Amino acid sequence: MPSNPEQLILEARRLVESDKRSEIRLNANGGNSLLIVCDPHEELLFVEKAKDLLPTDAFKIIDLNQCLLDFISDNLEFLEEQFNDLQSSTHEIFKGPSTEVTVDLYKGIMSMIDESFDANKVPVLIHTGSLYGTGIHNIHFMEHELVMKSTLPIIIVYPATMEQEKLLFLGKKPSSKYRCMIIK
Repeated sequence: MPSNPEQLILEARRLVESDKRSEIRLNANGGNSLLIVCDPHEELLFVEKAKDLLPTDAFKIIDLNQCLLDFISDNLEFLEEQFNDLQSSTHEIFKGPSTEVTVDLYKGIMSMIDESFDANKVPVLIHTGSLYGTGIHNIHFMEHELVMKSTLPIIIVYPATMEQEKLLFLGKKPSSKYRCMIIK
C-alpha cells in the first residue's frame, strides 16, 4: 500500500492550523496527538517531507535518533553502571519509574516537548523507531499530562504497519491507537 507522504504531512498541518483543532481531540478519544503512520521502509521519505512542509516558526522537529545518541554520549559512565545494575530491567535506563528522580531519555524528550510548547510550536517527533527496546512507547507521550493539557497537539511520525486493524510498530509490536488521531 504505497502512501503519499506529502498529502499526509499536509493533512496533519491542516488539522493543526485549523480553527477547529477540537477535531483532533474528538478523533483522539480526548487525546491531543496526531499519529502519521508510515510504512517503516518509507519513514525517511516522511521525515524529509515533514522537514520540508512544516514551517519552523510553528513546528519543532524533535529527532529521537539524535536524542538517543546525545543521551548515551552525555551519560556513558552512568549508563555502563546502570546497565550492570539493571540487567533484568534495562528499559529503566531509558525510562525510569515516574516516582523516582532519575536522569533518563524519556524525561529529556518530555523536556524538549515542553520547550516546544513554551515556544508556541507544535512538537513533531521523528525517528521513533530508535525507541524500540527502550521501554518508551508512543502512548507515554500521548498520555503525558503535559501533552494532554496543552493547547497545541503533538505530531508523531510513526513507522508501522496495519494488519487486520492492528497497528504494529515497525511491523512487529502492537501499539496503542487510543489517545491519538491516526493519519494514514
